[in-house]
Amino acid sequence: MTMTEPSSSSSSTHRRNGATFANADNSDGNGSDDTQRQNHYNDNGTSSSDSTSPISHSNNSFQHQLLRTIPLLLLFLGLTIFTQSFFLSRTAVDVRSSCDVNSAGNLLANALGFDDMEDVAYLRQMGWLSDGDSNNYSNSNTNYGCWVPRRVDSMAILVVDALRFDFARDHLPLSVGSRLFTDAMGDSSKSKDGSSSSKKEKGLSKLYRFMADPPTVTMQRLKGLTTGGLPTFADITGSFGGASIHEDSWVEQLKDVPWDRRRIRQQLHYSTLSSQMEEAGANAKDGSVRLLQVSARPQLAFVGDDTWFDLFPNQFDDCHPFPSFNTRDLDTVDNGCLLHLPRLLDGLVGLKPEMKKEERENTNSTTTKPSYELIVAHFLGVDHVGHTYGPNNPYMERKLHQMDGMLSDTLDAIDNAPPQSCIVALVLGDHGMTEDGNHGGGTSDEINAGLFVHFSPGCHYHDDMGNSGVNGDEFGAHSARVFDAIHQIDLVPTISLLMGLPIPYANIGGLVPDLLPSPRSNHHASIESSPPASSSTPHIATALALNAAQVWNYLYTYSKRSRDLPKDKMRELKEVLDSASSVYRDAISQSKQHTKLAADDVKDSHDSTAYRQASVLFKLFLAESTDLGRQVWTQFNEGGMKIGIGILIAAWITTIPLWRRSIRNVLVREIFSPMPRNSGSIKENMKGNEDGLMFFRRMELMTSTIFMIFYCGVLTFGNSYIDHEREIITFFLSVLCLLVFFRWYFTASSSAQSSLSSDGSSSRYLPLVVALCSRANDLLVTGHGMDPSIRLHAAHLPILFLLSLVVLMILRIKWLGPSSSIMTTVGGVGSASIEIIAVVSLACSWWDKRAMEHSRTGFLTARIAMMAVFFGIFQSTRSLYRQWRLSIQYGLKDVDGGSNIQNTQVLLFRLMLFLVIVTGPSAASSAVLILIQCATLRQLMDASGTRQLSAPTLAAIWRLAIRHAFFATNHHCSFNHLQFSAAFVATNIFQFHIAGMSLFMNTFGWEMLGSCLLLVYSRSRRSNNNWRESSLQNRSNNDVWDWFLFFQWTEILASCVSVRMMKRHLMVWAIFAPRFMFAAIFSVLALCFGVVNVWTVERIASSDATSTIAQNVQI
Repeated sequence: MTMTEPSSSSSSTHRRNGATFANADNSDGNGSDDTQRQNHYNDNGTSSSDSTSPISHSNNSFQHQLLRTIPLLLLFLGLTIFTQSFFLSRTAVDVRSSCDVNSAGNLLANALGFDDMEDVAYLRQMGWLSDGDSNNYSNSNTNYGCWVPRRVDSMAILVVDALRFDFARDHLPLSVGSRLFTDAMGDSSKSKDGSSSSKKEKGLSKLYRFMADPPTVTMQRLKGLTTGGLPTFADITGSFGGASIHEDSWVEQLKDVPWDRRRIRQQLHYSTLSSQMEEAGANAKDGSVRLLQVSARPQLAFVGDDTWFDLFPNQFDDCHPFPSFNTRDLDTVDNGCLLHLPRLLDGLVGLKPEMKKEERENTNSTTTKPSYELIVAHFLGVDHVGHTYGPNNPYMERKLHQMDGMLSDTLDAIDNAPPQSCIVALVLGDHGMTEDGNHGGGTSDEINAGLFVHFSPGCHYHDDMGNSGVNGDEFGAHSARVFDAIHQIDLVPTISLLMGLPIPYANIGGLVPDLLPSPRSNHHASIESSPPASSSTPHIATALALNAAQVWNYLYTYSKRSRDLPKDKMRELKEVLDSASSVYRDAISQSKQHTKLAADDVKDSHDSTAYRQASVLFKLFLAESTDLGRQVWTQFNEGGMKIGIGILIAAWITTIPLWRRSIRNVLVREIFSPMPRNSGSIKENMKGNEDGLMFFRRMELMTSTIFMIFYCGVLTFGNSYIDHEREIITFFLSVLCLLVFFRWYFTASSSAQSSLSSDGSSSRYLPLVVALCSRANDLLVTGHGMDPSIRLHAAHLPILFLLSLVVLMILRIKWLGPSSSIMTTVGGVGSASIEIIAVVSLACSWWDKRAMEHSRTGFLTARIAMMAVFFGIFQSTRSLYRQWRLSIQYGLKDVDGGSNIQNTQVLLFRLMLFLVIVTGPSAASSAVLILIQCATLRQLMDASGTRQLSAPTLAAIWRLAIRHAFFATNHHCSFNHLQFSAAFVATNIFQFHIAGMSLFMNTFGWEMLGSCLLLVYSRSRRSNNNWRESSLQNRSNNDVWDWFLFFQWTEILASCVSVRMMKRHLMVWAIFAPRFMFAAIFSVLALCFGVVNVWTVERIASSDATSTIAQNVQI
């Protein structure tokens, strides 16, 4: 280990055995000016170069370490405050919408200002509201419903995870295509937003572009689809460990709302319910029959992705969840859905024709099958194929074909439902996927899911659906676009009103008018006596009025509990709502007058322009409310962010390496000293003399500074830069390596004075090795994090990954010294045999996973490899801990060099093997290149004389090389590049802690590995015949680590400033926020290594530096 920063001028701190700590200063970067170096020592033999640091050194070693820790703690504090202020969680309002008698009328009166309750009574009289006492409907044809009459008998929701819009439109010909495009002459149309519709004799179908809000992960999308709220970006963590819903949802309403408040008026055609009620009503009073109707509530059924069960553990009566996290399992969830779905569909309310009286009498009541008013089936195969193979793989075609057959059978069954039944099927994707099969961000491919809606024939009397007359044209193109766009939260009020439920309290979605058929007055009424198409307009206006009243009630309540909602925005919303309410009340007044004058002409009395205008205004209010919600629940705590940035700036200033005089003098001299007279021509500077050396060193230093300013600062402010971060890193790294190569090559004439460390020969081409390894990793190695069975990637070929594993073992034995040989034993087991067992087991695991047989999973050999690696890591850690304790207790010389460095490298090599295990076969080839790159970087650090590199340049090269390893292993600063397959390399069962650790190491392990290597190399001591020269080299390497950390602190500070400035940018949640979160994690890792450095590495150095240096220094 190398020396640490010296204390102040007092020599008592580091005096041991009568010797005094002394330090040398690299005054000119090449060790040629001994006079200047000697002048940096005072009379006590200590260096005075750091006396101007803002953190003065204490006379006590513990105090010195504590002072060194304070900036790190300030950085962590500032980052924590800023993160909490930036990622605000929306305050949950734990209130439920009511289904009590008169609840809808009271909501209209309170939110829309209905002073005249006669208007509410008129709405009930016309059947537009159904919140009255059910006893008053005994002689009425109006269906029951909490707020408005229930529209459908039952509903089937079929979620095809990651069903992109183009998948639904182009790859489902049997189910979707056959209903949208019946034939060349069929009646089909396409809406303004690209949605398509067609009307067949049996049923009506519509396909929509279903817009998801980021983050596009399943947990958050299901929350939005059931509550109508907008989960915040910080809630994305719930997708990896389960979560619960604390707000109102239509799933909970289906479970809790009494059946007699929302049932269909005529129940005689329900085979399983009618027989029970008939038998009970024969010998019972009306009250007992009513109680039986409550107890005969149809059940709720679910099968598929267990995320639904995590969100609603007690709501489903018939529940069959399947584990969903294993993205390599393409069929388990889908096969489970296909197994249970036919049975569930068979019990769907209204799907079977009415049983004759004789059949009901002959039916054994003990064998009565359960009935379901809601079926939810969530298929995961499409999503898992995308994650594992991508959307353009033959596996995707096969999976979509399977989904097409399933959907076709389901929709055919609904088409064959009795004409008096109304059943709706919703086929939807919770999100889309990118071209590499991932999701989580806000790109077009990720947010554009598909929604296919199919109604049974009994739902659209007179084909009134899709022709409601409310399309927004009355107020121009802007309002028309509001009706065309369908967001996922808009489905929540639509589902609620279709099922006769109150809209969830915290919903901010807007009703989709085209999906709301007119209520059916009587199932047994003839089609001629059913309501005409024109009467749907006041129904839609009333439904939108209730929706707007509910949203305003929620926003008003929320504004009283939180200050997030701006008062000026609330006033603007209130004005729009008042305008819509005024037009709506005028329309009701006109209807009341027309009803008295023309009681028989129902069509003319209700189909007024005022209802359509009111509908458009209510829809505009709902759209503006949703936009406000998207702004507010990404609302930031400005004060907290300013405090966090202020603390970060203060900590950042104290960590600037230039506070130390030794570093400042070197940089000032190299940058601002006058150039030699013959420096006017680059050709003249390409000579092996002192002038050319200074020119190249200045070019390296200035280029490194510019690159780090751009990468750590400017890059965080541009979304295009972030998108191309990998290419920028590769370019910067190549340029810096070429500059170093040019200096080494063109100053070869004076290389007699230069040398590398004693363990290697001089080579002018070493800088090129670093650049070439990065380029090779970029161009030749692909398929990281993907299943070994994918044969599209060359790195997945057995000959390549087997050869890579062999090369890894050769490098391990050749480069890590005697400690890696079989002779070094722990408990009788050779340390090298641990890696041999792990590598052989891993090769067998990958070989098995390449097999087409599903029975050959490779899990057993993968577990053996993991256990061998874990045992090796434990062994190395225990050995290092013992050596650390001995060094602290006895001040052992060379404790942080020699064998201790080798043991640390063995530990890191075993850590790298674990990263290879959780990343896949491609990581073996990448590991070879990264290992060669790291060994070369150490040789660059050992260069001395004319080939010595400045600390900022070395730190920049290390910074770029480490971050390049992150990108080269197919990672990116976005959640749609997380390699979830890392959680299932040794098992197909999801275990949160193990899976989380594997995923974390897969993502951030390469950053940890590179940082650890740099810390070890920068703190290890070099020694040669010239002690003063070696001490200068050690001090320079010490500075590399400090500059490396400083670059990371600069990056996180710039990231905080950028996301604060870009918080209203269109791509803030798609690009800037994920980039900030990854930078924050990188910074926390760097903080941990910084603390380890201060309290372990520097503590060791402070205990033995005095005796080690005193033997070489003449004061």
